[in-house]
Amino acid sequence: MTLELARWQFAVVTIFHFFFVPLTIGLSFLVAIMQTLAYRRKDPGWDRLSRFFGRLFLINLAVGVVTGIVLEFQFGLNWSSYSVFVGNIFGAPLAIEGLLAFFLESTFIGLWIFGRERLSARLHLATIWVVAAGTVLSVLFILAANAWMQHPVGYKVVHGQAVLTNFWLILGNSTLWAQFAHTVLAAFATGGALTLGISVWRAHRDRNDPEARRAFQRSAHLATVFLLGAVVLTAVAGDSLGRVMDTQEPMKMAAAEGLYRTANGAPFSLLTITNLSDQPVVQIRVPHVLSLIEDLSWNGQVPGIDNIQAADVAKYGHGSYVPMIWLTYWSFRVMVAAGVLMILLGAWGVLLAWRKKLADSLWFRRAALCGIALPFIANTAGWVMTEVGRQPWIVYGVMLTAKGVSGVTVADVATTLAAFVLIYTALGVTEAALMTRSARRPLDEPDADPESSLGPSLVY
Repeated sequence: MTLELARWQFAVVTIFHFFFVPLTIGLSFLVAIMQTLAYRRKDPGWDRLSRFFGRLFLINLAVGVVTGIVLEFQFGLNWSSYSVFVGNIFGAPLAIEGLLAFFLESTFIGLWIFGRERLSARLHLATIWVVAAGTVLSVLFILAANAWMQHPVGYKVVHGQAVLTNFWLILGNSTLWAQFAHTVLAAFATGGALTLGISVWRAHRDRNDPEARRAFQRSAHLATVFLLGAVVLTAVAGDSLGRVMDTQEPMKMAAAEGLYRTANGAPFSLLTITNLSDQPVVQIRVPHVLSLIEDLSWNGQVPGIDNIQAADVAKYGHGSYVPMIWLTYWSFRVMVAAGVLMILLGAWGVLLAWRKKLADSLWFRRAALCGIALPFIANTAGWVMTEVGRQPWIVYGVMLTAKGVSGVTVADVATTLAAFVLIYTALGVTEAALMTRSARRPLDEPDADPESSLGPSLVY
């Protein structure tokens, strides 16, 4: 029971934190692009947009930082046995993330907020690009730790602890770079979807204010192209990541595809419904398509769940090495479905922009507002598939999840879990209220005081 509650608590904390991470990355780059356009074109409209979306970025960044700190505390609270085992490995990338990426972001975000009228325009522009780069660096080093859990490299086990032997192997981990590309591009899509939804809504709402309408039409055009390009590249990166996982974590991919037996010319599952024992009851499949996707051949061999389980038993000993199939299967499909809808939304937006009707289409405006949720759904489903699909391993092939939990009582974990749910619910409502309030605010005048236009949004 303690193990299950500890897993639930870590899932709640991680998923909630991951609502903010991709949006922070995506908005930082969009704000940097807007400010670059303002600088190069001497255009006050783009400057006002950079201030407007800069407030949304700052609110999201503040909540993301707080929830990220709480997430790291989880390793010592409920997963101390795991922390003891991996501490020598995780110490390096997480320390670099804190000392380099986080300090880089925190220092230059201060310069960006309060230096608008104190720094030269070029130097002030450089600060937001450094912040954007810092968000990406932060993701890189955190994913280095996560990728090691998926595919451990550069270590040896000494006296029951994993000891780092080659840091460069950890940074060169093929899983890391596949995850990194997929995650960062998905973050760009997240920022693009939010910016697009708000922009088309504001362009319609401010139709009696020509300057504001023109500005939001510009940001809508930018966000549409940004979204479509990002989500298409995310799909390409996701395909590359899937091929890496086919080799390194075959059980995860077999569960995601609902393939139970190794097959040549493996079929792609359109629908798989399992019973309580995770055995298929209903299957609708298209022959050969899975082999084409995974092996790029008509009759390529794809390993199935039952065969991988038998091989794992022979390698690791008696036990079940099958993850929760229905959750892995459906989370993968939810992620893909949300991605396809984003591609359609982006393509629709580009077509309307080409026809100069982007801000005038009622149905697109409704779709764009609803589309804000799509990347959050896709990001969450993707991480659920990644982490659930690795089970029962906390470090794939090295340490079982059941071995990593702390020696705490059920009551302790249940109490902290309930507290986190309540606090995070309140924090989420507050974040949504602040973001909505900022999205409704008028554009700042070009000569607005940066301390009044950006700073107070963090404390209202």
